[in-house]
Amino acid sequence: MSMKICIVGAGAIGGMLAVRLAESGAQVSVVARGAHLEAIKTQGLTLIEADGSRKVAHIAASSDIRDFSSQDAIVLAVKAHQLAAACAGVTEALAPQGVIVTAQNGIPFWYFAGEDGPHTHRRIHAVDPDGTIAARLPATRLIGSVVYPAAEIIGPGVIRHIEGLRFSLGELDGSTSLRASDLSAVFRAAGFKSPVVRDIRAEIWTKLWGNLAFNPISALTRADLAAICADEGTRNLAATMMAEAQTIAEKLGITFKIPLEKRIAGAAEVGAHKTSMLQDLEAGRALETEALIGAVAELGRLVDVPSPTIDAVLACLRLFTKTNLAS
Repeated sequence: MSMKICIVGAGAIGGMLAVRLAESGAQVSVVARGAHLEAIKTQGLTLIEADGSRKVAHIAASSDIRDFSSQDAIVLAVKAHQLAAACAGVTEALAPQGVIVTAQNGIPFWYFAGEDGPHTHRRIHAVDPDGTIAARLPATRLIGSVVYPAAEIIGPGVIRHIEGLRFSLGELDGSTSLRASDLSAVFRAAGFKSPVVRDIRAEIWTKLWGNLAFNPISALTRADLAAICADEGTRNLAATMMAEAQTIAEKLGITFKIPLEKRIAGAAEVGAHKTSMLQDLEAGRALETEALIGAVAELGRLVDVPSPTIDAVLACLRLFTKTNLAS
């Protein structure tokens, strides 16, 4: 019997996941909204692969996860600031042994859950201010992930995959479980590179390391990665933010496997790419400010590591958002 998987948030990443998983034989349903949902219901969900090929999946779709039940896995593919609203009803839609996969950028709400240390179960206020998310999503049902692919919605019901196929998975306590291995196998059958990693937090930091600097700088300057890395001032600003973040992460027990300059060089090699935050800004969407930057500043205060540059950029971005993306 194939795995039943519901994707909550069938946007760029969620939509790509849904189509590929359905094509590989999983029983897929999606939660979406608006014109995107209507297009999925009437025309199916279309994925244009990086090589230009097209796939269309006709899958069950609704605006309410309560329309689905007994799910073996529910993938929460919404942005971090949408998670509190999106997680209502999720546990009720799970099968008895079903799992919830969190697929947000930045520091996750569950960061200290399942960890044996001085901050066990401490809430990250930047991403879960009142504890709503943690209350609705029990840590024992969670599998963490780090999402690397880039994709975009080019029209209602149509997703374009740009590049990348890696979806790392990991138990919060660092164990290697059968449920994580089973989910990895399903993802791999759909063509993804989906390793089960022993330290999901370290991989979260590896991706976040560049995002916490390049994303806000790009939003504030409207510059792409190539321009930020080519300009001495913004390149140095990014390096300073990343150095502060590295000190915070290392105080939390994280080891970085590559030098900071190599990480910046990797960003420069991507070329004239607009960060996700710049894309959101240009589309008038809310920015992932708190998950990518606010949470890092909060963790710095927790471990008594000053982060003056991160704090300054965060303050500018918060005010910029208030004055430029006011509802």
